[in-house]
Amino acid sequence: MDTLDELRPLGWHRLAVEPRRPEAIRRRPNALWLAVAAVCIGAFMGQLDASIVTVALPTLQRTFHASVGAVTWVGLSYLLVLVATVAAVGRFADMWGHKLLYVYGFGIFIVGSALCGLAPNLGTLIGFRALQAVGAALLQANSVAIIVLAVPKSSLGKAIGIQGAAQALGLALGPTVGGFLLAAGGWRLIFFVNVPFGLFGMIAGLLLVPRSRHLQARVRFDWAGLALFFPAVVAVFSAISFGNSKGWTSPSILGLLVIGTALALAFVRREARCREPMLDLGLFRRTRFSAGIASGMLSYLVMFGVLFLVPFYLERALQLGTGRAGLELMAMPLALGITAPMAGRLADRLGARVLTIGGMATAAAGLALLGALRPSTPGFLLLLAVVGIGLGLFTPPNNAAIMGSVPQNQSGLASGVLNMTRGMGTAFGLALTGLVFDLAGGRSSVSSSAAQAFSVTALFLAMVAVVAGVIAGLREGGPLERSIGARVE
Repeated sequence: MDTLDELRPLGWHRLAVEPRRPEAIRRRPNALWLAVAAVCIGAFMGQLDASIVTVALPTLQRTFHASVGAVTWVGLSYLLVLVATVAAVGRFADMWGHKLLYVYGFGIFIVGSALCGLAPNLGTLIGFRALQAVGAALLQANSVAIIVLAVPKSSLGKAIGIQGAAQALGLALGPTVGGFLLAAGGWRLIFFVNVPFGLFGMIAGLLLVPRSRHLQARVRFDWAGLALFFPAVVAVFSAISFGNSKGWTSPSILGLLVIGTALALAFVRREARCREPMLDLGLFRRTRFSAGIASGMLSYLVMFGVLFLVPFYLERALQLGTGRAGLELMAMPLALGITAPMAGRLADRLGARVLTIGGMATAAAGLALLGALRPSTPGFLLLLAVVGIGLGLFTPPNNAAIMGSVPQNQSGLASGVLNMTRGMGTAFGLALTGLVFDLAGGRSSVSSSAAQAFSVTALFLAMVAVVAGVIAGLREGGPLERSIGARVE
């Protein structure tokens, strides 16, 4: 028996120890895939919730008689807290256990969702969304880390590909499910629906996810580092999110950028000197890690840039209805979800380099053809699917390479940084795509101007995809590896 079994903590201390899986689960030959399935529940829920809430914003605006700017904080508060805390949560998990924080993440997410559904006014709803984001941070910071620790390296790419497919499915189904829930029960139902599914995910986590091993010593957490990091991320993220609407040269945006940059530099200086830093800067000296993080952020910029751009083109240039535009947009995430598991399996044999370069090249080609040809519906859907295939080829191998480049006892921190850059890529994708689209004439009500703006913006995103592919190529080739083989109970 191991140390955890021998200690058998009493009272409230039990709440800080990961429970053991039932013996019947542990001995099953497919136990590792049951753990992956449990992680996929959280991955699916997170993307579904984000896309559902976006669909509900117009309804919330009418219900609370609020401005568009005020209602956007329902989504922005969630993203701000998630991006600013997920790396710190990963550091906590490396000391206290990935399963432990993953299960608690479901609990906080459930409570936050229920409170959102009961919110009496917009301000309260925004506050409860921030609480919900804390739960999401605990889920996201540990999801990939649990896969890395539970799955042998020969199947790591396949497992991360399956998780990527679950995320893509949630992203694709969100608008449709959100529309159905809004019609069936109003905006409160989109939050209440998380409660039963969250409980199911929590039970699955308790029963199916193995306990963590190779944890770091439980040292004093770097609260001073977090005190610098959190406002730095919030300031930069806010500037990116509001730069288009307020003007990039406005005093408020420039002030946020200056404050965020100053705090970020102070954070880096502290972490370089701290004995037990919140963020180990040494990770970024690993080419496989830093190239993966940088190219991954650009890939998310492309993904969410496309999700932002396409509805504007379909509705303004082609005069299609919102429902039709949403259905056509599903082509990209569906193609991504179908491709991701296959790409993960290929990564286990070929490594990440060739697939990530090829994936970004495919996405760039699809976007360039979209911008140059602006084809009718069949061709448009086909090229959107090509972009999705490219992103599906890129994402699982890149994530697996990132996680395989760090020591096992830092997998939580690496997973947290990975998900933080996903949030930053989302923000950059929305802000920069919106800026390019507006500058190219997208604000005009004339359909030809919107079509021309679409072409310019699609070509811009194609260039970003090319840059991501070049950065991905900086890492060495070869099969996926992990620093230390995982052994879990």
